[in-house]
Amino acid sequence: MQFHLNGFQPGDPDKHAAGDQSTRAHVLPGETDVLIVGCGPAGLCLAAQLAAYPEISSVIVEKKSGPMEKGQADGLNVRSMEMFQAFGSAQKVMRESLWINETTFWAPMREDPAKIHRVGRVQDVEDGLSEMPHVLLNQGRVHDMFLDLMKNAATGLEPFYDHGFETLTIDADASDYPVRAVLSCTDENGEAQEKTLKARYVVGCDGARSNVRKAIGGELHGDSANQAWGVMDVLAVTDFPDIRMKSIIQSHKDGNILVLPREGGYLVRLYVELDKLNENERVANRDFTVDHMISAANRIFSPFSIDVKDVVWWSIYEIGHRLTDKFDDVPSDQTATRTPRVFTAGDACHTHSPKAGQGMNVSMGDTFNLGWKLISVLTGRAAPDLLHSYSDERRDAARGLVEFDHTWSRVVGASGESASTQSGDMPHFQRAFINNGRFTAGLTIKYQPSTLTGDATGQALATGFDIGMRFHSSPVVRLADAMPMHLGHAARADASWRIILFAPAKDPLSVDGSFQKLCDFLEADPASPLKLYTPAGADPDAVINLHAVFQQHFRDVEIGDLPAVLLPRKGRFGLIDYENVFCADHRDEQDIFDLRGVDRDKGCVVIVRPDQHVANILPLEDHKGLAEYFANILLPVADK
Repeated sequence: MQFHLNGFQPGDPDKHAAGDQSTRAHVLPGETDVLIVGCGPAGLCLAAQLAAYPEISSVIVEKKSGPMEKGQADGLNVRSMEMFQAFGSAQKVMRESLWINETTFWAPMREDPAKIHRVGRVQDVEDGLSEMPHVLLNQGRVHDMFLDLMKNAATGLEPFYDHGFETLTIDADASDYPVRAVLSCTDENGEAQEKTLKARYVVGCDGARSNVRKAIGGELHGDSANQAWGVMDVLAVTDFPDIRMKSIIQSHKDGNILVLPREGGYLVRLYVELDKLNENERVANRDFTVDHMISAANRIFSPFSIDVKDVVWWSIYEIGHRLTDKFDDVPSDQTATRTPRVFTAGDACHTHSPKAGQGMNVSMGDTFNLGWKLISVLTGRAAPDLLHSYSDERRDAARGLVEFDHTWSRVVGASGESASTQSGDMPHFQRAFINNGRFTAGLTIKYQPSTLTGDATGQALATGFDIGMRFHSSPVVRLADAMPMHLGHAARADASWRIILFAPAKDPLSVDGSFQKLCDFLEADPASPLKLYTPAGADPDAVINLHAVFQQHFRDVEIGDLPAVLLPRKGRFGLIDYENVFCADHRDEQDIFDLRGVDRDKGCVVIVRPDQHVANILPLEDHKGLAEYFANILLPVADK
């Protein structure tokens, strides 16, 4: 991490100097740039991004009386962990969480179907998918980390609890703050009251029964599997040998269990299959209790048993797969004449079963996509029509999740008799788990060609950086201090773009070479994206970060030979930022050029979006193509 840019600052570098907003009383304002409804993973992920910008006013409200402490989601896939790395929280999450390293599979014994036995096991995340682990952590702690980021940010943003969202109206003729939201709360005497808040944008992260979605006419469409499941976090004593492994258990006739060990060494979560529901029947019509779950678990675990000592949290749910038509308030036939003012995210626009462990992950992915776009518009970097891309991109991602969840729920819910149907020596549910490993890791989302995402023209220059997919990090060595690190860890959740220059092997710093010529263009040409989109007085990397990666060993590249554009001067003292240049790691087959299929002779340019997705790949010589890419998205400073 970097700090002390504008002078020595004692204390915790994660605590930023608070702006004027942090010193005000915690009183709901009359107007705000962004109103976020709901303090779940989606809402807090968005709030943490907005909180870093003092020039953006944000309000986040939650109908509950305070922060979550326990229950609900617990799985963080590797893609979410990559996102947490950008927030600076990954190390803390990894220290506190439970790492899922292995998944085991249990099915009925052929000779005695009333008893289960282990029929398979597999590494949970295949090698090479990510430098990050798949972990489990109480959702409340995930919330705490976002709340800390908000509190420590320049705005000191804090939620307004006990504030429910009722409805909203949009005044299309208003010159500013066109959304009027009505909130419910109680006064100091405990009397119910309503408050009105005007906003430029409203984001509904208020769950499956979202009032924000209803206010813009949205509906969840889909179906239910008519199957009741229970989930409980327990402290228990058991002779089941894989209680500290992620385990999928399919019994002969008593249903199925998903075992998820939890952080701390003792806690465990059990997803327990209960009864089939009748058509149009809801779980609320049945009097399921935690005792029903414990009894069912013991039947499924046979010949093993589990003695539950303490139930920390439990819930009963039914499997449903539903999706809204749009994730914003603009009908499809009006996108040419209107830009969005209201958005939905997370369970407010897509619901599914929890057994694939994707709910919290995809919800945060929604607002990680939306956050940088709102920041770009509100700071004048981009025109409001950029916001159309949120619904376009994230609805496709959610549709893929719902379709996968349909299939995976059937696999997990299949009877033990089906589990014994083998392909070779591997049970069907184990093979399905392996085949879907990249999906459950969160690594299959690919944004389609658009203004933000290029086509496959330049893909051959770096075959391992799939255009439209998340940037797949690799080891490098930072040139200035010989620091081994991952290239992807140079990115921050700061709404900034990345241009990464991969230098060709031969004479990369030659005056007449393609690498040096591109650096000259970026530093001095009037058409350079660095010149066009960086506000006057801002640091050179305020909007676009420029990085370079050389093929040579770090001892063979001299700092003094680098183009000046790779050593930007920043802050009030004009200090040099030395942390933008890297070399390939030549140890143990970790060379990024080999791992990611980068053309060694030609090199290339990789553009990475603020949400860590690869936007485009271009030849080093294509100055015009680089300029045109950004011209279709960002607003030149002179035009603001």
